[in-house]
Amino acid sequence: MNENFYKEIQQFSPFNEQEEQDKKVFLKYLETFDDIFYRENEFAHITSSPWILNETKDKVLMIYHNIYRSWGWCGGHCDGNEDCVEVALQEGKEETGLKHLHLLSPEILAIDILPVPPHYKKGKYVTSHVHLNVTYACVAKETETISPKLDENSGVKWIPVDEIAFWVKEEDMKPVYKKLMEKIFLLGNK
Repeated sequence: MNENFYKEIQQFSPFNEQEEQDKKVFLKYLETFDDIFYRENEFAHITSSPWILNETKDKVLMIYHNIYRSWGWCGGHCDGNEDCVEVALQEGKEETGLKHLHLLSPEILAIDILPVPPHYKKGKYVTSHVHLNVTYACVAKETETISPKLDENSGVKWIPVDEIAFWVKEEDMKPVYKKLMEKIFLLGNK
């Protein structure tokens, strides 16, 4: 078990009941599985996402995800890398074409246990499982060139915060994105 990550989750201060419950389950998974940072764990694995805001924090950079057929955040599997900040920044850059992406805070913004339906990836069947996701608040310049990572997404664009619910077709993700914006608002008012 990665003791530092375990402590980080232990010390994470839940925002709401969902995060309280997810924190308990997150810790149980970390205690149970040695391979939780690898997607070879077919039950659950750690993923990391950047919540990418523009400098004025009124837009979010989203991708059109090919598997989910919806606009959504960036993110990906840790694949053995236990530095979730590094994974979030790397995924954000890879999936959007950004060259510059910066943390607003090195602390975890949110935790979520996200169900993943069965699907095919690169011609291989992937059974249903869960992602134990950590999210970090990030910022990028809206003027920077963006481009999709065509094997994963077919579009990248800045979406005004008040239009997220319109563009996102995954109903179960709308509360997650709403929570992230509420937490960003609270961070800005501290």
